[in-house]
Amino acid sequence: MTTRDERNRLIEENLPLVGYLASETHARATHVPREELASAGALALVTAADAFDPSLGVPFGAYARRRILGAFADEMRSMDWATRGIRRRIKETTAVQETLSAALGRQASVAEIATTMGVSHDEVAGALADAARTVTTLDEVYESDLASYTPLPEESAVVAERRAVLEHAIAALPERMRSIVHAVYIDERPVKEIAEELGVSHSAVSQQRAEAIRLLRDALERYYRDGEEAPTTSRVSASVPLLRRGSTAPGHPAA
Repeated sequence: MTTRDERNRLIEENLPLVGYLASETHARATHVPREELASAGALALVTAADAFDPSLGVPFGAYARRRILGAFADEMRSMDWATRGIRRRIKETTAVQETLSAALGRQASVAEIATTMGVSHDEVAGALADAARTVTTLDEVYESDLASYTPLPEESAVVAERRAVLEHAIAALPERMRSIVHAVYIDERPVKEIAEELGVSHSAVSQQRAEAIRLLRDALERYYRDGEEAPTTSRVSASVPLLRRGSTAPGHPAA
């Protein structure tokens, strides 16, 4: 463990990291006040400094970054605008939209979805608008982190383990969701192109992608919570760049 002087030094030197991550996250999740993120991040930084163990060989910056992003996630979950009822309505509407689109061989209209569901045009339009909105909140913040974070050399052993866990988690996803994850993150295809190929809407693919990210993140968190006291890399983010560089999920050929 660190001495008090070392702890204070770590906090002071890494306060700019909190500000940077708060600004970066707020830019992608504007419904969360930047000051709320900064406050949660500062507290996470202090907690990280208190818990940091240099003997693990992991740089404090990487360790603190994971803790700060985790605090942001908790903050955004607590402020999530979408109630359980709204989420249920979104799920039902997008499911009908996808089924109809597949049956018709084209994008189902709002009127067709409304008729099938026995609800008003405005209710369907509102649910689809909410669906588009939900994928720009917490899940999009994590998705950006998945694509941008490169693990440090000191983290390579943990990254290898995390990659293996992630591959098993991807293999366990429902077939449609697994295909979307593979297309987006390994083949790096645009969502619009995937939607056209599947005969569904852009928002339906985005919703499936967001749900896949949530499931993969939860799988990793459960694994490390049950099997390891203090994981040393940031959530799923350390694994996806490795998958992009050539490792594939089980059941998928290399892109």
